[in-house]
Amino acid sequence: MAPNDPRTHPAVAGFGAAATTYERARPEYPATAVRFLGRRLSLGRGRTVVELGSGTGKFTRALAPLGAARVAIEPTRGMRAVFARTVPEVPVLDGTAENIPLPDGFADAVVAAQAFHWFRPRPAVREIARVLRPRGALGLVWNMRDESVPWVRRFTEIFYRYGWNVPRTRDDRWRTVFLDPASPFGPLHEREFSHEQRGSPSLFAERALSVSVVAVLPPAERRRVAREVRAILREDPSTRGRRVVVMPYRTRVYWTRRKAPAK
Repeated sequence: MAPNDPRTHPAVAGFGAAATTYERARPEYPATAVRFLGRRLSLGRGRTVVELGSGTGKFTRALAPLGAARVAIEPTRGMRAVFARTVPEVPVLDGTAENIPLPDGFADAVVAAQAFHWFRPRPAVREIARVLRPRGALGLVWNMRDESVPWVRRFTEIFYRYGWNVPRTRDDRWRTVFLDPASPFGPLHEREFSHEQRGSPSLFAERALSVSVVAVLPPAERRRVAREVRAILREDPSTRGRRVVVMPYRTRVYWTRRKAPAK
């Protein structure tokens, strides 16, 4: 296990440890949502987008059809190693949302997928505004498991046992920074898209092992989590006996723009 990085939450070390599993087992992003965000951020050829917390490059690859130049920022070594294999055409730099290793006014847009809730919001938005050009845009994306489905809810409840004050997307605390009148960004807009992930029961066991709070557990406890996921899929009427399981998601897309400088 890699040592904790003082720049990030201790649980983030789990992403580096489970980077290969993360790449294999996490869902992709719906193309409709990516195209929608691209239009809202005015992305296209001749534009530059910086992705924070790029992980193994899943969202980075989804951005490719938009045509903008891409630069990735990722603090964990394990994630950067996988990223270099999966998206070799895009530079990935060691950095955080609070300390972006790029000059002022570098980007037309900044994006973060499955990541903003891990940032320290106030220093992060200041730093994001710094690297954006005037009226540059910020886009945030999350694939959210649809817990109205009983087996998905049981799947999620496994992780609550290991929460140890880990930031969660669902509590929406991250939003408050955009409500501050002193925020460098304007109003936050939102759109939701339907999405799903299809795979074998074994894939969804790996999906559980890619969760940060599980990835940092001792091996015996990780095996216990995988067994529990397989048991859920064997027992639930909607998944029992199925070789291909479908996990429904709601993909949430948020966007805002940097405020015009005060005159």
